[in-house]
Amino acid sequence: MDRYTVTAEVWLHPGEAGWHFVTLPSQVADQVRARNEGSGKPFGSVPARIELGGSAWSTSLFPDSKRDTYLVPIKAQVRGREGIEDGDEVTLTIVLR
Repeated sequence: MDRYTVTAEVWLHPGEAGWHFVTLPSQVADQVRARNEGSGKPFGSVPARIELGGSAWSTSLFPDSKRDTYLVPIKAQVRGREGIEDGDEVTLTIVLR
């Protein structure tokens, strides 16, 4: 299992849905991409387990072709439990499945 620890800013995607994300640093994104080349997952997504503070959940990393990286969605339930808002810097651990 590949495991990465990332510290980055939480940002709100503009639009109705109001999803919050963390953008992976390019070095981590390159490693994730290399590990998952040819996996054939929908939309190029990569299954992962995320650990943030006292919370952990299963999700997928989603490719962001504009930034040539991956995005980690941060669930509303987790943001509420951990007291996280748009613009906060968080440290999360990503475990690829």
